[in-house]
Amino acid sequence: MIRKHNGIIYKVVSFYADKDNVLDDLYQEVVLNLWKSYPAFRGESAQSTWMYRIALNTCISFFRKSSRKPMYVELSPDLKTPFEDNSCYVNELYALINQLNKLERAIILLYLEDRPYKEISEIMGITTTNVSTKINRIKEKLKRMSNS
Repeated sequence: MIRKHNGIIYKVVSFYADKDNVLDDLYQEVVLNLWKSYPAFRGESAQSTWMYRIALNTCISFFRKSSRKPMYVELSPDLKTPFEDNSCYVNELYALINQLNKLERAIILLYLEDRPYKEISEIMGITTTNVSTKINRIKEKLKRMSNS
């Protein structure tokens, strides 16, 4: 399962890690938490949804515990986006996303992955309506940041 969804782990970790050594540590922490949590996985959601939730919670907890707060997080250039032919816009978008808080980054990561609002709500532990509201606010925030 981890090999099958390895990309999920790396995408989430790359949003939160600011250095390669932190990325490796965080990746291992996510895998460890997946391993520990697997017996409690009831199959009520897709494996990928469950993995996103574990990975996001692990990343947030990791930085909360260590009190490390990266100013900006370098996004992986390997992330697939629907805007690949407009690379200057993608670079600007990633730079702006790097300035969002952790919760906003997590939500926009899932949104950019074309995850349904229902799945995002399950992963983040918030209502679907709240997901919709937050995504709209994040989009507006990114527009304002882009214009300044």
